[in-house]
This record gives sequence, structure tokens and C-alpha cells, in this order.
Amino acid sequence: MELPADLQTIISFVLLLLGAYGILFLIALVLWTFRDIHSRSRDIFVQILATLLVVVFNLPGLMLYFILRPRYTLDEAYEHALGQEALLQDIEDRYICPNCRRKAEADYLLCPHCRTVLRKRCPDCARLVNLNLEICPYCGHEWPELKPQEQSESESEERSEPESEERLEPESAEQPEQE
Repeated sequence: MELPADLQTIISFVLLLLGAYGILFLIALVLWTFRDIHSRSRDIFVQILATLLVVVFNLPGLMLYFILRPRYTLDEAYEHALGQEALLQDIEDRYICPNCRRKAEADYLLCPHCRTVLRKRCPDCARLVNLNLEICPYCGHEWPELKPQEQSESESEERSEPESEERLEPESAEQPEQE
């Protein structure tokens, strides 16, 4: 049983169209895979391997690529890292009293909870400076360095008078000293 010539040309034309569609579909899959893995990885070896996986195995290779590909694109991973860095920066910007471990503002001279001295005031520019700095970063004023003997004397004075400068009682802070 032979097919009429017109029907045979129609079938061959349809098969040709399906073949061309299949080839174009495979090329599109390969190009999409390459662009997708290129946006997810910088490693050239991984990019070539993923593309060859789709070229050799076609649709099963594409399904395998979907399983093995990195979860996030490089842009998404970068945005995620920036978000985490911003959260860490926010945490680092919070100032905590070293004595009572409560939150204190960065411009507080004393802790409002335990009255521990948090900063010192520069005598030249009157700005608040960290206690551990030996020079004012704003005006360059240098605090005199204590010699080891003077330092041990000042430490012993601080121990004997714990409420002199470190901690102020509410009554003594409000009333001026009488001499």
C-alpha cells in the first residue's frame, strides 16, 4: 500500500518541521543552560560540564542539571551576603556597657543603669572619646601617659574610692561639692 504523492510530501514536510523544531529546541536548551549556569557559577569547568550534560542527555540531562545546579544566582548570593553584612554592622553599631551589659547610646558619658564611665571628654574640643585612646582623633590632644608607678597608684586610688569618678550617686550628682 502506497501513499499518494501529495500525502507523502505533506508527511515529509511535517517531519522536517518537527526535526527542525527539535534541533532548535535542543539548541535553545543548551543556550539557556549555559546562560543559567553562567549566572550561578564563575567556575568555567562547572559551566562546561553543565552544558555538556544537556547536550549529551537532552531532557534527562536538563532534569539532572536542575537537581545539581546551585540554588542561588551570583547576584542573589551577593544580595544575601550584603543583607547579612548589614545586620552584622547594625549589631556592631550598638554600644553595650562593659559593666552591666545593657544597651547604651554611643554618645553617653556614663551608663544610665550602673553609672560606669563609658567615655572621656577631650579638654580641648570637648568631644567624647573612647577611654582606651591616648589621643583625641578630632583635635589631636594627647593625654599624658601615666608612668607605671603613677598608674598603679591611680589604680589603687580607684579601688579604694570606687564611687569617686566611676560611679556617681544620684544625690552627689545633683548637689555641688562644698569645699
